[in-house]
Amino acid sequence: MRPESGFWVIRPFNAAFIACFAAFLLLLIISAIALRRKSERTKQIVLIAACVVTFLGFFVYKYYLSIDAEFDRVTTAMGGFNWWGELPLQLCNINMILIPIAVATKNRGLMSFCFFVGPLGALLALVMPGNGFDGYSILMPRMLGYYGTHFMVMIEGLALAAFGLYRPQFRDLPKTLLAILLITFAVFCINMLLRATGLHPKANYFFSVETEGNPVLEIFHHLIPYPFLYLLPGILVLVVYMAPITFGFWIADRAHEKKAVPA
Repeated sequence: MRPESGFWVIRPFNAAFIACFAAFLLLLIISAIALRRKSERTKQIVLIAACVVTFLGFFVYKYYLSIDAEFDRVTTAMGGFNWWGELPLQLCNINMILIPIAVATKNRGLMSFCFFVGPLGALLALVMPGNGFDGYSILMPRMLGYYGTHFMVMIEGLALAAFGLYRPQFRDLPKTLLAILLITFAVFCINMLLRATGLHPKANYFFSVETEGNPVLEIFHHLIPYPFLYLLPGILVLVVYMAPITFGFWIADRAHEKKAVPA
């Protein structure tokens, strides 16, 4: 079946995409306002519950994907559907697991990773959807699952700051880079295990084994032509993304402090 046309068909930045984006951002805003005067514990419970619901929905979505004959045909070149290749270990959806841990333990390095990397990874997946997720009706089970999961991960990462559970500080940046490095290496090891055992010969979570034609990663691979190691320049580039956002929070905090000081 070829991609469709009509209002319900979703593509990056079309009407359906913008409507969904706005609806999820509105959900985040309403939730933040409703929880504004609630205790930190209540905010933690709400965010953890949202992640649990998203995590359960993720596997429902993957079940429907496993019986989707059209998706299997579209992804034949990549080996078709493979449960070992559909685990929540991609850059975006791993945050469904990490956010509850970060919030429960109040680990700033992990919260920083989830705040910066979670929404970024989810946004990249939304604006650059893979085969089988671009140009089809949002009402299809695989489309509801794909876009619902990524929009939820995006607002859950942002909710860390919106709920007041985490505010970026410059002292967090080294911890964040360490968290990124350790998590990426752990996922790389999982990739190698899946490949070595034959459970998923093309396992490539986090793109840590091969670039799959990604033009930016191709540049890094040209500089460092080794699995996992070629991602290191990209990890450092994240500092350029994190620093101005952290600076913006620093300015906002300073302005708030000045207002709080009696004249």
